[in-house]
Order: sequence, then C-alpha cells, then structure tokens
Amino acid sequence: STTRNPVYSSFFGEGIVWTEIFKWPAHKIPSSRSGTQSSIFEHFQKCEWYEVFDVVEFVLNYDERKPLQDAMNEVLAKELSGYRFIGGVITEIVDKREIEMLEEAFSRDDFPSVTTHLTRALELMSDRQNPDYRNSIKESISAVESFIQIITGNPQATLGQGLKKIEKSGKGVKIHTALKSALSQLYGYTSNENGIRHAMLDEPNLSVDDARFFLMVCTSFINYLKSKL
Repeated sequence: STTRNPVYSSFFGEGIVWTEIFKWPAHKIPSSRSGTQSSIFEHFQKCEWYEVFDVVEFVLNYDERKPLQDAMNEVLAKELSGYRFIGGVITEIVDKREIEMLEEAFSRDDFPSVTTHLTRALELMSDRQNPDYRNSIKESISAVESFIQIITGNPQATLGQGLKKIEKSGKGVKIHTALKSALSQLYGYTSNENGIRHAMLDEPNLSVDDARFFLMVCTSFINYLKSKL
C-alpha cells in the first residue's frame, strides 16, 4: 500500500526528508507517499542548486549503504557533475586518485581523532554556502598533528616537534630527511606570525585550491605514516 499515516511517514523514506531536512511540520505530511513525493519534487523545482545536494548528502549519510553511495557517484560522473560523495560529504573533488586517497584515509577508524579532523577539513572546504578555507587548512594540519601525537605518545606535540621525535618513538617509523624537511617547512608556512593558524586583522586570501592542496598533502602523509606503522 502507498498509504502511510503521518507518524510512519515522519520516520521513513520521504518523511525523513520532510521533517529532518526541510523542517516542515510532521502533521502536514500528505497521507499518501505520492503526495509527499510531489511536494518534495515541487520544492526541488524552486530551491537553490546546493539545497538538492544537501538532501542527497543527508540521505546518503542516513542510509550508509556503500552500494548506494557508489551508485550516486556513478550518476554524478555520468552527468558530468563537478561533485562526488566522499567521507560523508558532497565535495568538489572529482580526481580519481584524490578520491581513492581520501577514501583510504576514511576507510579505517583506528585513529578516530585523525579521521575527525580530516572530515571537518573536508566539510569546511566543501560547504556550498559558506566555505571556510582558513579553518579547513587548520583542520588538515591538525589531523597530521593528531596522528604524530599518537605515534610519539605526546598529546602536546606540534607537527614540527613531533617530526623531530617520531623516529625515537619506538614504532619503527622512519622518514627520509628531505621529506621531513619539506613537511617542516610547510608547517612553518602555516605557523609564522603572518600565517594561517594565527589570528589576523584581515583574513588571508585563500581559495578552494589552497584548502584542497593542504587536505591532499596531509591526507597523503597520514596514509604514508599508516603504511609505516
């Protein structure tokens, strides 16, 4: 039967979209599923483009079935959309190698604090209404710091300090001197007196490309460290 009472509809299918995303009154949910679908479809014809992605993102996170998420990404690719669903977020990252890199970082939850920082970095960068590139970069750096704190056993270590002590951690992690130097310099860029991680009177001139670069570099380094452990 396609007939549903409002209570049932408010917890399943279209009713979830009705009450949880649009915040429409539950008592106004149509008695039939087709009526609910028609109301939602009409809303989609008038809403902003990013509101459609908000619904897609919510539904994919609510359902959490990997085949459904893969199917949605296939549709987005087929329609030449500049967005993909990665790590619980609809994001502009569409490069296959970058997607695989992020999925690898999110696939294991051995280090939840690290995953939390990376997820937040992706969310801030991908916010379709108010992207926050400055704080996205901070979260990306914080993800690496968090991982190094875990490896070294020092919850107060900064990335710069941790890189110097990581090989003495007893975890068998060895990093080439050139790579360590490059990462230290990158960290220094974000930590000097005019850097991103310090309060400034004027916001730095940052773009999605800057945030994406830091997210990819930090994610790649985290995956690299995981492979060394």
